[in-house]
Amino acid sequence: MEFNIAVLGGDGIGPEVTDQGVRALEAVGRAFGHSFNLSYGDIGGISIDKHGIPLTDETRGLLDSNDAVLFGAVGGPKWDSPDAKVRPEMGLLDMRAHMGVFANIRPVKVYPWLAESSVLKPHIIEGVDLVVVRELTGGLYYALPRGRRETPNGIVGEDTMRYTEGEIERVVRVGFELAMGRRKKLTSVDKANVLECSRLWRAVATRMGEEYPDVELEHVLVDNCAMQLIQRPASFDVIVSENTFGDILSDEASVLAASLGLLPSASLAGVPVVGQRSGGLYEPIHGTAPDIAGKGIANPTGSILSVALMVRYSLGLTEEGAAIERAVDKVLEQNARTADIATEGTEPVSTIEMGDRIIAAIESGG
Repeated sequence: MEFNIAVLGGDGIGPEVTDQGVRALEAVGRAFGHSFNLSYGDIGGISIDKHGIPLTDETRGLLDSNDAVLFGAVGGPKWDSPDAKVRPEMGLLDMRAHMGVFANIRPVKVYPWLAESSVLKPHIIEGVDLVVVRELTGGLYYALPRGRRETPNGIVGEDTMRYTEGEIERVVRVGFELAMGRRKKLTSVDKANVLECSRLWRAVATRMGEEYPDVELEHVLVDNCAMQLIQRPASFDVIVSENTFGDILSDEASVLAASLGLLPSASLAGVPVVGQRSGGLYEPIHGTAPDIAGKGIANPTGSILSVALMVRYSLGLTEEGAAIERAVDKVLEQNARTADIATEGTEPVSTIEMGDRIIAAIESGG
């Protein structure tokens, strides 16, 4: 089969890890007889440097004309001035809105052979296998009014949290549907004791729970959820939350897996249906890590596992996605470690070498 994929490496370590994701995709093509046509574009800081804006019409065209998008990361100190008129992150927010991908799915799996790489005790993280569903195109990151303005009492910064019933319902439904295919437990995260948006969120989630009687629904305040993620993470199955809470909680959950560099994500415009083709945006959840950019030591595993999600959810290639995940399991079990997950006495491998090992495992059948 033939597929068209847009590749947007972005800034910092984004291009380095995305290159390995592309190599894994091509390895799947060789192993399973598929052809992937790749189109490359700029986004974020590199686009600002080249074109003056973080997302050009040309790159927008790539979002519309391909089956899926593989993305790296955007941002960095070079573009971090608080007075900057354009910022790299504006390109990412624009891309998500343009694609209409409102559900960000972030699986968090703890590999038993990486237990010693986590800062948490092994018995705390044993058996952790959860998914965070983050609402992606609403809330504080998008709603208006926003900005800074002069007042007689000084400068005021303003951001608005706003959600409609429909925005909440569609992402909570993704959470319920994922839970139906897993352990049938959904944790809806809010701050209903303080925020009006959260009270609406809880009301909608409660009402929708009646449609899914087989799923255990629990409501947890975001601060309590943050604590429980560290105290008893194995109790969670699927977590669904609004944009800002989901951003923070999913990064916190990366501590369970030992490193941000291990975790993939899929941003979709609806409920994922395994084996059915649909568009989507795929990226590791980490940032640009400017302190290690160009050193060849970044962990490409999150990007490679994002490719596994891409071929499963957007291209309808179920076995191919499983083959990538088996390859990652095998390589980690064989003690291959990039610097972020290396333990004492283990010689770290480079970004490319980690990619080499995973690709070899894909081609050998895992």
